[in-house]
Amino acid sequence: MRAEVKDGLEFMKCSEAHWKDSDMLACHNYWHWALYLIEKGEYEAALTIYDNHILPSLQASGMMLDVVDSCSMLYRLQMEGVFVGQRWQDVLPVTQKHSQDHILLFNDAHFLMASLGARDSQTTQELLTSLQEASKSPGENCQHLLARDVGLPLCQALVEAEDGNPDRVLELLLPIRYRIVQIGGSNAQRDIFNQLLIHAALNCTSSIYKNVARSLLMERDALKPNSPLTERLIHKAATVHLMQ
Repeated sequence: MRAEVKDGLEFMKCSEAHWKDSDMLACHNYWHWALYLIEKGEYEAALTIYDNHILPSLQASGMMLDVVDSCSMLYRLQMEGVFVGQRWQDVLPVTQKHSQDHILLFNDAHFLMASLGARDSQTTQELLTSLQEASKSPGENCQHLLARDVGLPLCQALVEAEDGNPDRVLELLLPIRYRIVQIGGSNAQRDIFNQLLIHAALNCTSSIYKNVARSLLMERDALKPNSPLTERLIHKAATVHLMQ
C-alpha cells in the first residue's frame, strides 16, 4: 500500500462515471474513495460517501463485500474518534443473520464489529460461542482450523477494544499479527487490524508495552511513507511521550 492520496482521489473522481453503475464494484470503489478521505482526515466527506453510496448498496444487495465494506468504514472512523451515530443499527440487521455462518474468519470479524457497535451483546455472544464450537471440530475446514489460533484471538481483541482494555488487545494481537493474512481479505482491508493494534498500543497502561507503539509506527511509516494518518498517529504518540 502507498499513501498516494492526491493521485488516488483524482483517479476515483475522473473514473467514477465508468464504474458507478456496476453492481459488483461500485460500493467497493466508493469504499476505497472514502479510505483516501479518512487518510486525509476529511471524516465528514467520508461519512457522506458512506451515507450516499455504501449503506444504500448494502441495504439493496446484502452482498458480503458490501457488508464488510460498511463495517470496516464505520470501525475505521470510530478509531479516528468520529461519532457515527446510529449507523451501526442500520448494518446490524444484515450482519446478524450471518453471525453463525463461519464461512470466512475475515467476515466473522466484521460481523462482530457490527454487533459490538450496535451494543447487541446477545449476537456478540452467539457469534463467539458458535465460532468456538466450530473450532473444536474443524474437520478439513481451513477457516475452522484457523479459528482457535487466529480467529478467536482476533475476535476477542475486538471485544476487549470495545470494553476499553488496550493491554489485553495487545496480548491477543501481537502474537498473531503476521498470521492475520491467513483469514482472507486484501492488504487494504486487513489494515484495519494493524490500526487496531496501533491504537491499543497508544492507549496501553502496562510498561511492558511502552515501546510497542513506537515500533509499530516506525514500521508503518517505513512501509507506507508520507501517510497523513500515520503522521497523526505519530503526533498522538508524541503527546504521550512514546516517540522520544
